[in-house]
Amino acid sequence: MNNNIKIKFPDGSVKEFEKGITPFEIAQKISNRLAEDAIVAKVDGVVKDLAAKIYNNVQLEILTFDDPDGKKTYWHSTSHLMAHAVQSIYPEAKFGVGPAIDSGFYYDIDINSTLSEEDLIKIENKMLEITKQKNPFKRTELKKADAVKFFEKKGDNYKLEILSELDDANDVISIYDEGDFTDLCTGPHIPDVGKIKFLKLLNVSGSYWRGDEHNKRMQRIYGISFPKKKMLDDYLLFLEEAKKRDHRKIGKALDLFSIHEEAGAGLIYWHPKGARIRNTIETFWREQHLSNGYELLYTPHLGKSWLWETSGHLGFYKDSMYSPMSIDGQNYFIKPMNCPFHIMIYKTKLRSYRDLPLRWSELGTVYRYEKSGVLHGLLRVRGFTQDDAHLFCTHEQMEDEIIEVVRFSRYMLKSFGFDDLAFYVATKPEGSVGDDESWDKATKSLMTALEKENLKYQIDEGGGAFYGPKIDIKIKDALHREWQLSTIQFDFNEPARFEMKYIGEDGKEHQPFMIHRALLGSIERFMGILIEHYAGAFPTWLAPVQAAIIPVSQNHFDYAKHVADELKKNDIIVELDERNEKIGYKIRDWETQKVPYMLIVGEKEKESNSVSVRQHKLGDKGTMTVTDFTKQITDEIKNKINHH
Repeated sequence: MNNNIKIKFPDGSVKEFEKGITPFEIAQKISNRLAEDAIVAKVDGVVKDLAAKIYNNVQLEILTFDDPDGKKTYWHSTSHLMAHAVQSIYPEAKFGVGPAIDSGFYYDIDINSTLSEEDLIKIENKMLEITKQKNPFKRTELKKADAVKFFEKKGDNYKLEILSELDDANDVISIYDEGDFTDLCTGPHIPDVGKIKFLKLLNVSGSYWRGDEHNKRMQRIYGISFPKKKMLDDYLLFLEEAKKRDHRKIGKALDLFSIHEEAGAGLIYWHPKGARIRNTIETFWREQHLSNGYELLYTPHLGKSWLWETSGHLGFYKDSMYSPMSIDGQNYFIKPMNCPFHIMIYKTKLRSYRDLPLRWSELGTVYRYEKSGVLHGLLRVRGFTQDDAHLFCTHEQMEDEIIEVVRFSRYMLKSFGFDDLAFYVATKPEGSVGDDESWDKATKSLMTALEKENLKYQIDEGGGAFYGPKIDIKIKDALHREWQLSTIQFDFNEPARFEMKYIGEDGKEHQPFMIHRALLGSIERFMGILIEHYAGAFPTWLAPVQAAIIPVSQNHFDYAKHVADELKKNDIIVELDERNEKIGYKIRDWETQKVPYMLIVGEKEKESNSVSVRQHKLGDKGTMTVTDFTKQITDEIKNKINHH
C-alpha cells in the first residue's frame, strides 16, 4: 500500500511525501530559511495552519510575511496576542472580534475602565513579554454545544452570540489556544507567538458591538506588527507623514471645506477655495466627456418608491437609503444612485440598434445613510456627487465599449497625477442575478479588454456586485497607499427589471447591455485623496490660487494691481496681497498656503514691467517679464504639468 502523496508546488514541480505530513515539515525539507520565514500555507487555494496535516494530493504554497495572506495571518495572530495581554492585565475583559485589516489589526474589547495611552504601553509591554514564551497556536475543533459550555463558563457573551448564529451541523467550530488564552476563531494562525518580533499599539477608539449604536459601546484597540524592526520603523514614519497629509487638517488650514455636525453629519460645505478646485475638476470632467462621445444628463434628487422597488434598491440596498418622505400620499425616496433615472430617459422612446451605443454621464449628487462611526472627512460621507455614467449597448459593441472606458479611465487618472494603476476583474458572487451565460460573456469581455490594452490584472474571485462582474481600477498615491477609484460594472439586473428593449437588426426586440461607470468615484472622496496625495500643494492647474502678487510696499499697489489684471485676462487665478505687513511675513504666509507662485513687485519690477518669481518649495526663480511669466504659467496649466 502506497503511503505517499504528491505535492505540486507553485513552480510546477511535483514531489512525493508521506501521508499526514504538515506544510511546516515540507518547508523544513525544502530549506531552513523557508521554514524560519514560513507563516502559513495555501493548500489547494485554501489558507491553512502550517501544522495542518495533508492526506491527499494537493497544490501547496508556503507563504511568508511578504504574501498578502501571510501578512493577514500574522496580523490576525497579533490581535490574539493582544487579547491575551489584555486578559492578563484586565481579567474581567470580554472580547468581541479581532480581525486583520488592510494595515494591521484591531480587537473590540469590553472592560470596566477607559484605556489611555499609558494603558496601551502597558498592554504592549505585556505582549512583548508573552512573545518570549513562544507559545504555539493550537487549533481544536469541537461540537457547538461544547464550545457554548466553554464560553458560558468564561462568561463571554459576545462569543456566545457569535456561536448562537452558527449552524450546528454545517459550521466547523474551532478554538485556538495560545498559552493560557483561548479564543473562538476560524484561523488560520502563525505557528507560535515568538514569530511576532516588533509591534506597536497605535490608538484606541470607541466602537459599538457589531457596528450597531443600540448595542454596548466597546473599546477598539488598533495595532501593527512586523517580523523586522526596519519594517516597523518605516511604517511609523509613514504614519507620521500620513498625519501631516490628513485632508481634514489641510482642508481646514487652506480653508477648503467644513463639516457641521450640528447641521447634519457627513455633509460637506465647500468654501470658496475648495469650490474653485471642485469647479476645475468638474469643468475638466465635462469637457473630456463631451469630447469622448458622451452626452450630459441632469436628473432629479428623489423619486417615488415604485422606482426603487423596480430597480431593486429597496430590496438590496434599503439599509443605506434614507427614510421615505410622504408627498401627496405617496412615498418618495432621496436617491442613493442615478441609474434608475437614466433608465427612465432611455425608455422615453423605442430605441433601435442604430441608436446604440448610448453614453450618458451625470455629476449626480446622491445620498446614502452611513453609520456615524464610519464617517471620515471627505472620504466617507452621506451626501456626495458621483461622476457617474451609464452605457447602453448591444452584445457586439460591448468589448469595444469596455476598451474605450478603460482607456478613458487611465487618461483621466493620469491627468490628475496618478500613474501607478492596478486592475482587478471581480467575478460572480453568491446570490447573484442573471444567467451563467451572460455572466461568462461579460466577465470574458472585461478580461479581453484589459488583455488587448496589454494591462496586467488580478482576479477578485466572487468580488462582483450581485448584478454583474466589474473592473476595479486602483491608484497608488504619494505614500504608496492604494485607493479604489474607477469602476466599470455590468448590470444584468436593472435592464431586466425595467424591461429595457431595443429593436435589433433582425427586427426583433432585444435587451441592451448596461454598464455603470465611475472614473473618479465621487468628487468628495476624490478631493480628499487629491489633498493627501499632494499634501495640499496642488499642481498649478488645480490650485485654488495660482499666483499671489505681493507688492514690496504700499507704493507699489497700483503696479501690483496692473499685473493682477493682466494675469486675470488669461484666466489665471490670482490674489493681490494688500496687507500692510512686512514682505518676509507675506512670503512665509503664502508659502504656508502652498500657492504655486508668488510674484514680488517693487520699483525695479515696475520699471521693467516684470515680476520677481518665487515657486512653492523651490524658492527664488529670478525675474521675468509679465508676458513671459503669463506664457509659462498658461502653458503649465494647459498641459497640466505637475512639479511634485
